[in-house]
Amino acid sequence: MAVAERKPTIELNMAELRAVTGYAVACAEPALVLFERARPDDRRPHIAIEAARRFAEGAARTKKLRDGAWAAQRAYQQARDQGRLAAGEAARAAVAAAGAAFLHPLAKATQVLHILGSAAHAAYAFELDAGDPDAGIAYLEQTRKLATATVVDVLARYPIAPSGRGRMGALARTLDTALRQP
Repeated sequence: MAVAERKPTIELNMAELRAVTGYAVACAEPALVLFERARPDDRRPHIAIEAARRFAEGAARTKKLRDGAWAAQRAYQQARDQGRLAAGEAARAAVAAAGAAFLHPLAKATQVLHILGSAAHAAYAFELDAGDPDAGIAYLEQTRKLATATVVDVLARYPIAPSGRGRMGALARTLDTALRQP
């Protein structure tokens, strides 16, 4: 029986939370080019990723980090409403990177998206941009290689990624499965 099945909470220290956030930043950042190409004057996703990076590097988890995530969420909504779906998913990757700093030590499958959400949204953005599902899968392979032993160890404490959430959810589950394999 996995730890997550026996205990309602999971041990998670600040160094591990910073490592997860650093991974999320590394996964989300390459997709920024897709957002910036579509909306060159909108820096909100970039600001969210920078706030997450600062936290990963040792800064406090402040309101600025949460505000950056909310602003990137609004950037996603505007890109989506303009029909710029790849840009929207790139912005959602930035939201997820900032959200990684708020991973909770709760034994719930939904928490896995704090760990893998930025990678899944970025992969989906690349897939939409290329018009080819193989582009998303190829990006997931890159993000798999970015995962440190600490990130994989933290992930293993949680239940598997939840079902649903469309293509992004399927990409998150694919990455989850890949990272949990020895």
